[in-house]
Amino acid sequence: MTRPVLDIAREALEIEIQGIRKVSSSLDSNFELVVDLLYSLRGRIIVTGVGKSGIIGRKIAATFTSTGSPAIFVHPVEGLHGDVGIVGRDDALIAISNSGETTEITSLAATVRKWGTRIVGMTGNMSSTLARMSEMTLDCRVDKEACPLNMAPTASTTATLALGDALAVALMVRRGFKREDFLRSHPAGSLGERLRLKVSDMMLESASVPRVFPNSKISEIVESINGKNLGLTMVISGDTLQGIITDGDLRRALANGSDLFKEEAQNLMTRNPLSIKASRTAAEALEIMESKLITALSVIDQDGKWLGIIHLHDLLGKGRVPFAS
Repeated sequence: MTRPVLDIAREALEIEIQGIRKVSSSLDSNFELVVDLLYSLRGRIIVTGVGKSGIIGRKIAATFTSTGSPAIFVHPVEGLHGDVGIVGRDDALIAISNSGETTEITSLAATVRKWGTRIVGMTGNMSSTLARMSEMTLDCRVDKEACPLNMAPTASTTATLALGDALAVALMVRRGFKREDFLRSHPAGSLGERLRLKVSDMMLESASVPRVFPNSKISEIVESINGKNLGLTMVISGDTLQGIITDGDLRRALANGSDLFKEEAQNLMTRNPLSIKASRTAAEALEIMESKLITALSVIDQDGKWLGIIHLHDLLGKGRVPFAS
């Protein structure tokens, strides 16, 4: 009998979670030494791996670079056929191999080690050739793969990627890498530029925001929400913001057994909605939305007066403020 798909999926995810936990519990002073090495490096971080490990290596290198630690990925086969010339004695090579016996990886590591390049191994086999030839080794062992045959790299690659992220985050903190630095290194496609803007530059002003009154009924509320395609309406009394109603609020009220046709807006709204000052950056607005799992923020001035809203659509270029082409 075929097992339920959701059971299979949850089991796979649990195995991968356990793999990350095992790598976390295996962290020791070697991790600190690797961070010290990469922080003080005069050259670049070179990441290498083949197959699935190579794909993970490319992601790790990209994360290093975007968070203040210059890195490049070198494929070991191409490296052994000329690209190794890009590696210098002031660089460090992070070599990824679950078995630690991948010939292309160990050959590349042996070649650059002769030049004085520092070698950091990331492997699931701490007694392997790669582990023995590395100056420092990070343990990526997992108990088993999520693959039911225990063959396809799944939990092991996830754990290795997570360990690479941990290295990048530790280096970010060590370097004092800030939001402004991140935006400076992500200028393309206008998302970086967009996130530098002030909330006041991107907000939907109060006069254009969908609104209802505290005693408005469900027909008015639904019409207001649908009218602007923002998934929300504000509840206003005079010029004062009383609350917010989202389409999610209506669904939850219905699920809780409320008779929506008898309810007024003031009974359905979320009072004191999350807000942000107009002088703050769009990046800060996005950070709040992501952390709170919401799509809009109320915008206020320095004195707390309501000015309008800023919506996720506009931050991502899908609303009234489009991306530049």
